[in-house]
Amino acid sequence: MSETKNQWARDDPAFVVICSLLLAVATLAYCAAYDHSPSHAILVVISVLLFHFLIAGVLLATSCWLYAFDVHCNSFFPMFVMLYVIHYFMSPLLVAHGFIPVLLSNLLFMVAASYYHYLNFLGYDVLPFLERTTFFLYPIGVVIVLSPILILSGFSPSRYFMNMYFSQRL
Repeated sequence: MSETKNQWARDDPAFVVICSLLLAVATLAYCAAYDHSPSHAILVVISVLLFHFLIAGVLLATSCWLYAFDVHCNSFFPMFVMLYVIHYFMSPLLVAHGFIPVLLSNLLFMVAASYYHYLNFLGYDVLPFLERTTFFLYPIGVVIVLSPILILSGFSPSRYFMNMYFSQRL
């Protein structure tokens, strides 16, 4: 993205609206499959839209606010595809007990988180006034170190989040 109109961010909110709608649809699919209460489903959709997407983006957008939020939106979309769409179809396997489901769940979350941070790095690396943008790659190292520990301890992020949102012991 280049600087136009004296700003680095896009002035059209269409991408944010599209991401929000897709996130709401994916969350409703989870609610239809795993939830039994329409009121709880609405609460989950609002929670996911506010906390996973908007508030996380605002908190991460500290310099050049609009551009940083735009980078977050661009980075969030592939993570959304992995952790909401692909995860939805694989969730019966990923929430099962055993080593293979734990391994696959951790790998999916590891790839999604790493790709999110890599895309953030690419977004900030193009800004001519930022130095040492490799700092944005450091969370990938943390993910790489934590993943084997979580896999060996038997922690399943899929089961954790499904239990957190849908209160079912899986």
